[in-house]
Amino acid sequence: MAADRLLVLRPDDDVAIATADLPAGTRLTVGDRTLVLPGDVPRSHKLALRAVPAGGVVHKYGQSIGRATADIAPGDHVHTHNLGMDDTVRAHEFGTVHATLPPAPVGRTFDGYRRADGRAGTRNYVAIVTSVNCSASTAKMIADQFRGPAALAAYPHVDGVIALTHGSGCGLVPGSEGANALVRTLRGYARHPNVGGVLVLGLGCEMVPVQSLVDGLDLPSDTLVHTLTIQDTGGVRATVREGVAQIMAMLPVLDERRREPIPISELVLGLNCGGSDGYSGITANPALGRASDLLVAAGGTSVLAETPEVFGAEHLLTRRAVSEQVGRKLLDRLDWWQGYAAAGGGTLDNNPSPGNKAGGLTTILEKSLGAVAKGGQADLSAVVEYAEPITSRGLVFMDTPGYDPVSVTGIVAGGATVVCFTTGRGSVFGCRPAPSIKLATNTEMFERMSDDMDVNCGRIVDGTATLEQVGDEIFERIIAVASGQETVSEGLDLGQEEFVPWQLGTVT
Repeated sequence: MAADRLLVLRPDDDVAIATADLPAGTRLTVGDRTLVLPGDVPRSHKLALRAVPAGGVVHKYGQSIGRATADIAPGDHVHTHNLGMDDTVRAHEFGTVHATLPPAPVGRTFDGYRRADGRAGTRNYVAIVTSVNCSASTAKMIADQFRGPAALAAYPHVDGVIALTHGSGCGLVPGSEGANALVRTLRGYARHPNVGGVLVLGLGCEMVPVQSLVDGLDLPSDTLVHTLTIQDTGGVRATVREGVAQIMAMLPVLDERRREPIPISELVLGLNCGGSDGYSGITANPALGRASDLLVAAGGTSVLAETPEVFGAEHLLTRRAVSEQVGRKLLDRLDWWQGYAAAGGGTLDNNPSPGNKAGGLTTILEKSLGAVAKGGQADLSAVVEYAEPITSRGLVFMDTPGYDPVSVTGIVAGGATVVCFTTGRGSVFGCRPAPSIKLATNTEMFERMSDDMDVNCGRIVDGTATLEQVGDEIFERIIAVASGQETVSEGLDLGQEEFVPWQLGTVT
């Protein structure tokens, strides 16, 4: 409900969201009440609609976002100075909520690349997959030979050559959680449907050997694969020359591939947010949730992630789980995260970040309630580990950190072929080989950073478009981008450095 420069999300909410900077002394009318603000309230921040005593629960979205740490009066700015964590244990139900999704679009297709294993890609890349950080510089030297508008002019159906470098690959304990996560990630990119050719590059003495990344891996039979180690090839210069030659041999073959109509049910959509603000859970995230529901209704797959950023809202997801087993797997991962955070000297309510707080988010509960909106209303069909192959249709949850590059790297390793990324503060994230569609939560940031954003979801707050209209627009943009339309991050050649596998576990 819009009410005189405020948004009231639920009738019983204790707070509203300011849609403009409100100076002290501002008079606001909400229903039959008049509020006079005792202090300034910045745009996208919260102000109290009613009195809440110290220790009382503060509600937004119809849910608890924390407890008052001081008495809150009507009109007060509600933020870190008077709102803290609510540690009340939440009740978890399983499979008790099943929403009716929007009508599935009939017969919709996108123009994609059909791979030999039956999966569908949205791009056609050559990926240099590095087994160890020691080969990172060499991989970049090879990829740099194919950068720039003229480098691949003779191969218009090849989207690029990317070096996927990272900071690990040696000093790991074989078979450990950290080693397994890295190997899953590297293998996931090697077999990704957006990758037509792979050069696996290592040093030669690392703990994750080059050949181990392709031996036994069920690669599509049309994936072109070469392997190199710097030590066996004769050093960096010789390896660069050989790597360039091997990729040059791949390019004519890959350039012969053509897009063809493929049902949208074969799209795998990654959902992520970064640099969130007080509008994220009101505009971009629920609009993306509608687009996700449209895709799921058509038989496609959407992947929600960022486990620390569903903490406090997980009860809303377990209610939508297709089985108790699926719901409990999500709770098990949250239990793991609480131990992981404690071992590092923190807690999950250390989130939000300073930028999130500047944008109006106060507690992890508030942030999580807005973040889960990206997953729409669909049933939760599966919960998978970091970078695990995604084989279920519908809405899937992947266990990832909240740190954007690490989270999206896992989602793409699992098979996401398009990513939608919402931001309120202005993240400049890009992602390759999966195109990343940037969704701005507010018009002010969209206009200030228009070269970095694809869709302005702030129109929902401005009153110039409905949530359903923007959600439908995002859905159409997903299909267009999957069919080859360039995103702004692709136009800026972003997405290579954002390959960041999750490093966890013992390094010796």
